[in-house]
Amino acid sequence: MQKLLLFFLLLYSGSLAAQTRVDSVRVNKLYLGTFEKVLDQISTEHKVNFVFNRKALSKIDLVERPIDEPLLRFLGQICAAHELKVIRLPDGALKIMGAYENPAIEALATKDSKVGAKQKNITVAGLITDRTSGEALPFVTVRVVGAAIGVTANVDGQFTLLNVPTDTSSLIFKYVGYDPLLIYLRPDAPLLDMQISMKSEATLEEVVITAEREELLKASEQISMLKMTPSKLATLPSLGERDIFRSFQLMPGISAANEHTSGLYVRGGTPDQALTLYDGFTVYNVDHLFGFFSAFNSSSIKDVQLYKGVFDAKYGGRLSSVVEITGKDGNNRKFNAGGDLSLLSANIWMEQPFGEKWTTIVTARRSWKGPLYEKIFDRFSGEAEEESNPFGNRFGNAQVASYFYDVNAKTTWKPNKKDVFSLSFYNGADKLDNSIRPQLPDGFAGGGGRLNLEITDLTKWGNTGASLKWSRKWNERLYSNSLASYSNYFSKRERSVGGSFTGGDGETQDIRRGTFENNNLNDVSAKTDWEWKFLPGQQLEFGASATQNDITYTYAQSDTASLLDRSSNGLTATAYLQDKASFFKEKLIITPGLRTSYFSPTGKMYYEPRANILFKISDKFKLKAATGLYYQFAKRVIREDILSGSRDFWVLTDGVRLPVASSKQYVAGFSWENRTWLFDAEAYYKTLDGLTEYSLRFTPTGPGGGGPGGGGGAQVSYEENFFNGTGTARGIDLLLQKKHGRFNGWIGYTLGDTRQNYPVYGASDFYASNDVTHEFKIVGLYKWRKWDFSATWIYASGKPYTAPEGGYQITLLDGTTQDFLNVSAKNAYRLPDYHRIDVAATYNFWLGNAPSTLGLSIFNLYNRANVWYKEFEIIDNQVIATDVNYLGITPNITLGVKLR
Repeated sequence: MQKLLLFFLLLYSGSLAAQTRVDSVRVNKLYLGTFEKVLDQISTEHKVNFVFNRKALSKIDLVERPIDEPLLRFLGQICAAHELKVIRLPDGALKIMGAYENPAIEALATKDSKVGAKQKNITVAGLITDRTSGEALPFVTVRVVGAAIGVTANVDGQFTLLNVPTDTSSLIFKYVGYDPLLIYLRPDAPLLDMQISMKSEATLEEVVITAEREELLKASEQISMLKMTPSKLATLPSLGERDIFRSFQLMPGISAANEHTSGLYVRGGTPDQALTLYDGFTVYNVDHLFGFFSAFNSSSIKDVQLYKGVFDAKYGGRLSSVVEITGKDGNNRKFNAGGDLSLLSANIWMEQPFGEKWTTIVTARRSWKGPLYEKIFDRFSGEAEEESNPFGNRFGNAQVASYFYDVNAKTTWKPNKKDVFSLSFYNGADKLDNSIRPQLPDGFAGGGGRLNLEITDLTKWGNTGASLKWSRKWNERLYSNSLASYSNYFSKRERSVGGSFTGGDGETQDIRRGTFENNNLNDVSAKTDWEWKFLPGQQLEFGASATQNDITYTYAQSDTASLLDRSSNGLTATAYLQDKASFFKEKLIITPGLRTSYFSPTGKMYYEPRANILFKISDKFKLKAATGLYYQFAKRVIREDILSGSRDFWVLTDGVRLPVASSKQYVAGFSWENRTWLFDAEAYYKTLDGLTEYSLRFTPTGPGGGGPGGGGGAQVSYEENFFNGTGTARGIDLLLQKKHGRFNGWIGYTLGDTRQNYPVYGASDFYASNDVTHEFKIVGLYKWRKWDFSATWIYASGKPYTAPEGGYQITLLDGTTQDFLNVSAKNAYRLPDYHRIDVAATYNFWLGNAPSTLGLSIFNLYNRANVWYKEFEIIDNQVIATDVNYLGITPNITLGVKLR
């Protein structure tokens, strides 16, 4: 016993002596070189042991001249300037580490075989954050190594693991775009308050574990779900902007042959059938610049998940898919800022903490009329300018004002470890003003009269949204997320000629003709979602919501000739219940759910059962299947116009002329995955009911017809031009992905068939306008030193369209003539096949102490003339067709800089 006490006394004395020796060390000379070499020099001179990451500290150059300064103060000043800190280890050594690293968690990075377990079947809970910014990381996967126990963190980065085998088990944390983190539990660790910080692949700090390398894309966590890393989008080719929606279009099952819209056509669905949530509020407009870019600034996005179908019971109101976007909270440690400048737009962002509990972030983006913007603008609006200005440039030129912008702002307050409050705001809009006021000479109108004209060509559209959220972790098993939100979508289009004519007798007549469209949608919502881990292997999810929609749409051809004027409102109240249950050590996971909705315009209840099954045959191979019933109450209607193209507008269903849309979905598939490769296959089938189109094709014309130009008589209700139908979508999605290594990427293929049936077009089914039979995509990414190279190739078979086949003229009884069209069967023709290749190169470098990137991308490298749509003219009863093409070869360059 005396020998044992002597041993501990000597050990303590040695440790105390080491600490005393460090405290007494003073430095008094010039230190020149990297931080790594300076520490080696001090260690040699003063016999002090240091622990640090050589690779990280070799990047820091020092020129220091301390004058008889205590070592700890000297090191502390250097560390503070480079976001590092120095701590004293029990043996007296000094460890240099990241300023925000948690020593208690870092100590768990190495397994101690001498530590024995003291407890079994324990609970482990905590918070997962970004090591650099301190932001919470949502939806991180946490698993117990060697045991079939796992969980996904919630949107606030909080996780709870039940029935962990022992307090010495190992946990692995995985999140797309971040290095996996492996920790070894110990009995003395804070098991119910784990503060886990993960390192992004782009950061330069010390790496705790690099056994695997996370990829840009993750596609295997659950059926029909994709995850992508917004911070890594810059490595993909782009048309000028890092675009999360365009990146998703590179995946199987999501059509990519749509340069005119960044909206998602998922498995035969249309963009309005995709629910887009940004921090909990619904975004109805997802396009900028006539659809060439999405309305979301990647600098403001922390996480994004896409459900290609058969989504959980907590989501509703859409038939096809769900995009859930989580915005950044902002750096909670220090001020940071940055920006990007390209040939298309300028983008800046700033984030600022206020104390330890309050963070803010603001991002803003605005286009500028550079060469890339002008090229896209001219491609889209060239014909419109000629149409809207019948005087050409003879009597004045239009001063075209055209731009888009978006602003995101978010503030987050964490008063304690249980509660999180956040306020998120978004506003984005596009404006095109091509109006002109011609300078007409006196007498231009003849007869001594005077003509004053103003030609208006104005298009504006956008979305404003906001949400106030309160999240609370009541205990390790119960979590809630409640929010109130507002969203407004607006679209205004006016193409008209107005003014006045003053005759020689002094009498004045007003002139007003053209096309006027206005669509406005308001969404006020409140909802609450709860998660309850009431038993090991059982997670109950439940919640309720209420949404009040007010939607108006007007379409007129003059001040007095209103073709369509709708105003509707309605309340949708919903509740859902879902149980995620695992059996046989998580080999079988079953997720049954039920969503029920009350819709006030119809006064009916709608029940939506859902079910999801995952069966793990082995660690590498799993089978999956899902089914569900879905309803949609607010939908976007296509207005068909054979000669002038199509427009669309949002309406609220009424159960009569505009039926509630519904869909039944069935998906089955399998996946095989190892550390490097993933092969995933899913077959899908869905039925669609309550589809709606609006067409003027069948409007009566001529005397008594009541249509434009009619001679009066019977009035026609253009409300009757809503036509309803059904549809089916079926197909197979295949994905082969190489996940790791310097060269990685994926190959995707979709075989699809989307058909519709509208009785007004005939008894037969026809191919939907968004039907694509074959779609093939290849994405390659290669990292070499400071360079990131990428290339994508897309091939898609041609889409269907309807065309006039001829025209004829009839002489009416009063001697006047009327023109009529012969129109083909609905979507009887197909456009040529679509294909293109895009390439990009990104150079990563330091601009002083600021990490920076310089990117070059080339869109449509081999200048393929892909057909966008066809324009038709009827000349002497003959149909003249002209191809309108998408963009040809288009380069872009982008410079990105941030403070840290």
